[in-house]
Amino acid sequence: MKIVFASTPSQEQEICELVRYIYSNIFPLYFTDEEIFQFEQLKVLHTSGKHVEDFSTLKDAFQVMTSIQTIISILEASPLDEQYAALFDKNVANLQEFGLFFPFELEQFIEAKSLKNTILSIYTKADNELLI
Repeated sequence: MKIVFASTPSQEQEICELVRYIYSNIFPLYFTDEEIFQFEQLKVLHTSGKHVEDFSTLKDAFQVMTSIQTIISILEASPLDEQYAALFDKNVANLQEFGLFFPFELEQFIEAKSLKNTILSIYTKADNELLI
């Protein structure tokens, strides 16, 4: 008999928040709104009920959260460096083992950063909000 601990709803919520963070804080640094919209259509990092079942144990949920956080840390590093490519690829592979689609290599972000020149995006979180 093997005892496993189930992931908690707060862990599942944290995974969804990390995915939202990537869409609102990371992708706009590298890609245009049209490209980000295409990522949504392709279901990049999409977490459905099936995916939650794939990382339903405590260990699996922590692996997914850690992989996403590591990818975020690498992509937020300045300057973005090729020395992290192996670590980036390992974490992308880890996400794919759990059924999360993340079809990128670090070099794509390095190239996209050099091409991206606008900082306004509909995906970024507003710095302030006006309630009317």
